[in-house]
Amino acid sequence: MKKYCFGVDVGGTTIKIGFLETSGMMLDKWEIKTNTENFGEAILGDICEALEGKLVKEGISLDDIEGIGIGLPGPVLADGTVLQCVNLGWGTFNVAEQLSEMFHGIKVKAGNDANVAALGENWKGGGKNYHDIVMITLGTGVGGGVIINNNILTGYNGGAGEIGHMHMNDEETEICGCGRKGCLEQYASATGVVRLAKRYMAAGNKETKMSDYGNDITAKDVFDLAKEGDEGAETVVRQMGGYLGKAMAHIAVTINPEAFIIGGGVSKAGEYLIDAVKTTYRETCFTACGDAAVHLAELGNDAGMYGAAALVVR
Repeated sequence: MKKYCFGVDVGGTTIKIGFLETSGMMLDKWEIKTNTENFGEAILGDICEALEGKLVKEGISLDDIEGIGIGLPGPVLADGTVLQCVNLGWGTFNVAEQLSEMFHGIKVKAGNDANVAALGENWKGGGKNYHDIVMITLGTGVGGGVIINNNILTGYNGGAGEIGHMHMNDEETEICGCGRKGCLEQYASATGVVRLAKRYMAAGNKETKMSDYGNDITAKDVFDLAKEGDEGAETVVRQMGGYLGKAMAHIAVTINPEAFIIGGGVSKAGEYLIDAVKTTYRETCFTACGDAAVHLAELGNDAGMYGAAALVVR
């Protein structure tokens, strides 16, 4: 194993780049802008330029680089072929092959960004003590990644781990971003918590301080009020935890993970969120799966860089 590697996490706005030792120590990290003009044709070239600059600055030979791992916002097959990255303007092509050709033939591995973040948490974060984990990312949407025996489970065409689109509610009338109705993402994401809060207020329920925020209420506001004992906010958190806990119970009887790792912006609610989720999970899961640990993620926005690096060193 060579001494260094790069972990690249490509987002629709910025590209995070990590320079690491292959042992997993992060030596440096920085960001560049994601240029999505002309269907994202400049993205890989910009990455190469950034990596070249780092090697020159550090005086490091290409012979000391084990490889480049890259996380992408779309389904990615095991051979590095991305099926589509809407946010980047990309269609179907083999990103790993093309980036390798552009960067001196070096080894390149590619994966879906959520799966790669899960691998990062499995390697150096909240899931480092487990071989089999499911990571759930609660942000604007709900993302997921499944790690079995320390390896990403991609599925037939890269769709494994898309737990945000598990169907949870037959009565839902609003449409999810995926085009369906009643997805987990509509209740357990930051926007989902806000949706539940607005519905609670619109139903004319008991007086709640959530009403002071009106349409400007955020998921953080809801959790902060719940922690203060606001009955309405507590109800919303229980609803959200109920949906997420049941989804985890469904996942458990399929995957039987050792642990669930909860990350994303909503996870900043901390152990209060974990407790809300655990309650429903323990009540509804198959008995044999009931002892799965539930932990907060530890790497934050760095998880994708760690996980991308892990693609080429584990």
